[in-house]
Amino acid sequence: MTISFHSNFAPALTAFVTLRQSLGLAYLRQARILRAFDQFVVARGDAAPLTQELAVQFATCDLTRLAATHVGRYRVVRHFAQYLTTLDPTTPLLDPKAVSAARRPPHPYIFTEEELGRLVQEARQISPHFPMRGITLQAMIGLAASTGLRISEVVRLDRVDVDLATGILLIRQTKFYKDRLVPLHPTTREVLADYAVLRDAQYTRPKSPAFFLNHNRTRFAANTFQCLFAEVTRRIGLRGERGRGPRVHDMRHAFLVRRLVQWYRDGDDVQAWLPALATYVGHSHYTDTAYYLTAIPELMALAAARVEAWEPLSLEGDVPPC
Repeated sequence: MTISFHSNFAPALTAFVTLRQSLGLAYLRQARILRAFDQFVVARGDAAPLTQELAVQFATCDLTRLAATHVGRYRVVRHFAQYLTTLDPTTPLLDPKAVSAARRPPHPYIFTEEELGRLVQEARQISPHFPMRGITLQAMIGLAASTGLRISEVVRLDRVDVDLATGILLIRQTKFYKDRLVPLHPTTREVLADYAVLRDAQYTRPKSPAFFLNHNRTRFAANTFQCLFAEVTRRIGLRGERGRGPRVHDMRHAFLVRRLVQWYRDGDDVQAWLPALATYVGHSHYTDTAYYLTAIPELMALAAARVEAWEPLSLEGDVPPC
């Protein structure tokens, strides 16, 4: 398997993978991790040196993955850093304990409408040297926020799956190996239509049938999406320089919570609507949707008001005959 690298570490990465494989190691999974690291560096748009902070940011940027995966990604980069010191003595030796497998599941972050607006605007500016990357990221974030699609469902969309005339998405073989149709809001359909025009003008000879393309004219990777999203949240102040912050998957959570809040506000029968919501977001059963319905203050207040307005059946009066 031949893997191409494109960052400022490309020559060293190629030599390192070649060296490991020449020692009799398959080194396939590790090479793919290093390719992801290479893509991560390219997405940053700079030629930063390999530092402790850079390695940790790469290893942990996708918080939808297990902590053990973070440890494995960090270990591979740490080994590469050890090799890099033979070429560049200024490269620091990375702390083997900087990324730990012991962590609690991340608490979902519920975006406000104002935060989502800032998120979409900042996404457009993510890469001044490659404007199309920002245009693509903006469209992907807008789609995820307005539909609650999973990150894998967004990046796996092919052109034939997006009917811009009717505003219907075909989500194929998703998490539970089922297909489903997802109708779009008219404004979301317009955003995707505008993106498609710019994409076709920029990438006249695409290498992939994917709807969302990267600057290599191939499918936008989920890992790249998550890492760029993390950078955007950092820029708008929702994430610090280090540590956890909002994830792409949190937009799905926020979508579900906002929908529930609106139903409460409108006085709708929430229990009756839950199966429809579960179908829309691709849950196998409507009870699975309850996992995402985090008790935020606004939701709790609305639910409490509904309970206060509820009147139990009166036990007075005639008892109907048996």
